Amino acid sequence: MSDVPTSCAEHRRTSFPPRIPAFSQLGTRISKWPSNIPALSLKPGHSDSAPVPKRTGLSGVGLSMEDFLDGLLSKEAEDQPSDNVPLEKLEMKLPDDFDEKRFNQGRRFYWDNCYAMSTSMMLGLVAVFAVPSILRILVSTRRSNSTFTAYRRYLSTLLHTVTWFEHELKPGTKSWKSLYAVRTRHLKAGNAAKLKGLGVVSQRDIALTQYGFIGFSLLKPDKFGITQLQEGDWEAYVYSWRVIGQMIGLEDRYNICRKTAEETRQVCQALQDRVYTPCLENVPEYYEHAARVMLDAEWFAHWFQGVAISGFDSRSGQHKKNNFLYCVGSGMWSVNPTVNVSAMLYLTRYLADVPGYVYTETDRIQFQRKLRKQLQGKSSDTGVDSTSLMSKPALSGLPSLPPRLHYMRDYEKLETVPNYKQLCLKAKYKIAFFTIQFGVKKSLVDIFVEDPIDDAKLIPNSEYYKKDMVEEPWHKKCLSFIW
Repeated sequence: MSDVPTSCAEHRRTSFPPRIPAFSQLGTRISKWPSNIPALSLKPGHSDSAPVPKRTGLSGVGLSMEDFLDGLLSKEAEDQPSDNVPLEKLEMKLPDDFDEKRFNQGRRFYWDNCYAMSTSMMLGLVAVFAVPSILRILVSTRRSNSTFTAYRRYLSTLLHTVTWFEHELKPGTKSWKSLYAVRTRHLKAGNAAKLKGLGVVSQRDIALTQYGFIGFSLLKPDKFGITQLQEGDWEAYVYSWRVIGQMIGLEDRYNICRKTAEETRQVCQALQDRVYTPCLENVPEYYEHAARVMLDAEWFAHWFQGVAISGFDSRSGQHKKNNFLYCVGSGMWSVNPTVNVSAMLYLTRYLADVPGYVYTETDRIQFQRKLRKQLQGKSSDTGVDSTSLMSKPALSGLPSLPPRLHYMRDYEKLETVPNYKQLCLKAKYKIAFFTIQFGVKKSLVDIFVEDPIDDAKLIPNSEYYKKDMVEEPWHKKCLSFIW
C-alpha cells in the first residue's frame, strides 16, 4: 500500500475510486404505473436508436446552439435570481401551451423506467455538487452538511421528484403543491445567500440542476437500461421536464429542455463538455464532503439495531438522547442499498467523461487512442495532462491544482488503470448485493416540512482523500461481501 498522500493535488494524480461491475443491469422497468396516467399502446418493433440528423439551431426560439449556451453561461444568468418577486407575491401557473396528454406520456415513460431514471438522477445530483455556485449555497443552508440532514434533504428531493410523476399537474394536486414548495425554498435559500454575500439561487443554477435530473439518462440511456417503449416517449419526457422547469421559475431562454429531444441532447452534451467534465476533474472544496454525506451510510453508521440518539450537541460534545431511533447509517444507502460511496463517485465521473475513468475494455482502448493522439510520436513514458483531453471550464470558482498526468503504460489493461486499482472489493461487489436497512420515526420525511439544520463541521476534500488511501482491515473486506 502506498503512503498516504500529503495533499489533495498528490491524491488526484494517483487515485480516485475505479471501475465496478456492469451496472446497466440495474435498469429495470415497472409493469404498472399510477392509475391516473393514461396507458399508451406499444407499437411493435419501434426503436429510438435510429440516427437523427444534427441540427445547428434550436427550434421555436430563433437561437443557435452557441447563442443559447453563451446566454446560459453568461454573467447575467449567474446573477439573475430564480424568482424576482417577494415570497408573498409568488404565483404559479401552467404554461399557456401546456399539453396535458404529452406531459402524461412523459410521466408514464418515467414509470416504465423508474428505477433506472432515479439512479441516473442520483448520479446526476452527485455531479451537480461540482458546480461551485450551487455547492456554495447548499453548504451555506446547513441543511445537508451531516449524514442525517443530508439523508432528510435528498430523500425529500427524491420524493418530490416522484410526486411530480405520480400525480396530475393541476392546481391543488400534490404535484402542484410540491412544485410550489420547491420554488419557495429556492427563493428563500437565494434570499438568505444574498444576505450572506454568497450570491443567489440563479437561473443558471436551476438550469444546471435540471441537467442533473435529465442529462445522464438522455446522453447514456444504455448505461442504465432505459428503453423507449412508445413512439415519442423521449420527446414527451423532455417536454415534462421542460414544463417542470417552467413551473419552478426557469425562463424559456435558460431552459435546457428544448422543443425536441435531439436538441436537448445537444445542449446536455455541450454542458457536459464545458461544465461537468472539467468541474468533476477539478472539484471545488467541500465537494467530497457534500457528496459523501449524501451517499455514505458507514462513516456515521451504528450497528443495525440502532442507538437511541437524535443528533449531536456541539456545545457539550455529547450525543443528545431521546426516545426515538432514526434511520441508522442514514445516507442514501438507507434508501437504495446498492449505493456505495466509492462506486457512485467513480460512476459519476465515468458518465461525465472525466479523463482516465474507464469502465469497459472498449473504454480503455479508446482512451489509449486519445493518449496516443496527444503524444504525437513522443515517448510513451511522457505524461498527458488531463486538461488537454477536455474543454476549459466555462465556470469560475474551481481550485487551482497541478495537472493530473496519464501514462500509456497505465492503460495497457484494466487491472493497471490507476483508478481501477484503487477500487476496494467492497466498491466492486457491493452494488451487486441488496441488503436491508431499517429506520423508524425520524427516517420519515414530509416533503412539505422544511429540512432540519445541522451544526456539522465541513471536512476539506484532502481529508477524504487520505481516508480513501487507508487500507481496510481484512475482516471488513470479508464482511463487505455480505453487508
